[in-house]
Amino acid sequence: MYRILLLFAYLPLVLHYALSSLLWPVVYYVARYRVKVVRENLRRSFPDMTEKELRKTERKYYRHLSDLVVEGLYNMRASLRLVRKHYIFENEELLEPFYNENRSVVLLSSHYNNWEYMITSLDSRISHHAIGVGKPLDNKGFGRFITARRARYGTEIVDQTNVRDVMEYYYKWNIPVAYMMLSDQSPSNPHRSFWTTFLGQETAFLFGAEHFARKYDMPVIIYDVTKLHRGYYKVSFSLLTDKPNETAEGTITREYAEHLEKQIREHPQYWLWSHRRWKLTHDGRIMKNGQIKIIAK
Repeated sequence: MYRILLLFAYLPLVLHYALSSLLWPVVYYVARYRVKVVRENLRRSFPDMTEKELRKTERKYYRHLSDLVVEGLYNMRASLRLVRKHYIFENEELLEPFYNENRSVVLLSSHYNNWEYMITSLDSRISHHAIGVGKPLDNKGFGRFITARRARYGTEIVDQTNVRDVMEYYYKWNIPVAYMMLSDQSPSNPHRSFWTTFLGQETAFLFGAEHFARKYDMPVIIYDVTKLHRGYYKVSFSLLTDKPNETAEGTITREYAEHLEKQIREHPQYWLWSHRRWKLTHDGRIMKNGQIKIIAK
């Protein structure tokens, strides 16, 4: 099955987008893929939007989501030259002084615009060794396949369940690493989360990026992905702090959330609305049937 996906990946990119243009109405109008989740998330986040505005944003989101799907297929086989063509780095030299100081860094971002090109090409574009940290896929066979395609140009893919051991290893051997963390995912445990107001709602955020930045004294850098036009993105880096232990606890995570919210409010269609982002309460998890499962501290 995975080889069949690679066959699709060899189609020219223009055909991928033709496929996307045909795909999104089917996904949205016929299959109704997670439309309830998207609609609820948008309503909660933008209570001042009219129904007409919400539906317009919804449709834009599904067009963008379909583009992400075909770009993901294309990325499975794209050469480094082609990835660089479609994913332009603006100021990666911001990381160089930290590499020269032999300091690892945390690269904070989110599921906003295209992130697959970043994972695939990062190690080839910076002096640091690049590591992408993420959740394992439920389908282990497909997970291994995706990991192999993502890692083909040098980026190391690390499961968040063993990232502590990996960080300890590179710290011990004094190897400067750039840890790419998409920290907008919903945490699994509300008691080990950082809670803040995000898009007008009490929201749990993963605290791992800030925790590890403090533990290993790593500068925290946010990178923004801007969609220039269909198929082309610009990546820009900005320093959040190079002294994580001199900031009050929670500051890094809160400033990251505020930065992400500003991005989303400017162009809401580019964030991943089809996941259940607000499924946690302060003491448990809201199940799909609406009941709350209490999680012990």
